[in-house]
Amino acid sequence: MDRLQFEVPVRIAPAPGLPVEEIYSVEQALDFLQEWSKRRQGKIYEAAFNACFGATVDVASTEEACRAFATFCRVSGLLARDAMFPGKRRIGTHREARA
Repeated sequence: MDRLQFEVPVRIAPAPGLPVEEIYSVEQALDFLQEWSKRRQGKIYEAAFNACFGATVDVASTEEACRAFATFCRVSGLLARDAMFPGKRRIGTHREARA
């Protein structure tokens, strides 16, 4: 498995009526983010872009990049309704292990 491939693809619905797309890797997420309108970029966009770019140069993990990109998609209203949010299952498992 490529080190920059997401464990679970981020499913996005770019616009009503368009088919759901799946983003499988940091590179695909960066391509998507680079196409994003400059006037719609903000702090969450910057966090996602920086995490994805950081993963390409080993400053951030692929998991961090995936979570940041999925957060950007969720806040932007792009995350598909059936998408699994990265890290949720692990966080729950981690909490259960503590109890």
